[in-house]
Amino acid sequence: MAGFTLSDLEARIAERAAASPDESWTAKLLAAGPERAAKKFGEEAVEAVIAAVKGDRAELIAESADVLYHLLVVLKARDVALQDVLSQLEARTARSGLAEKAARPR
Repeated sequence: MAGFTLSDLEARIAERAAASPDESWTAKLLAAGPERAAKKFGEEAVEAVIAAVKGDRAELIAESADVLYHLLVVLKARDVALQDVLSQLEARTARSGLAEKAARPR
């Protein structure tokens, strides 16, 4: 899938969200509510961390794909567009990560 983007994934999630929960994992997650989607996202994030610590490249790639998918499902569940997140990231590139972190209220 050369050229596949997170925007493509966001669009696919939107399509599958409209399906029956009996036919779509995405629809099933969304029907269970944002809390269930967030829990699944957390589980996948932990699995990605474990793969990274183990140094298992193939597993890290697979788990990272799961993390990205489940993050976008959580965003969908909370009606947050991927572009909103990308805009936040873009705004943060105006200064170093250390400067940005130091400017946050404590």
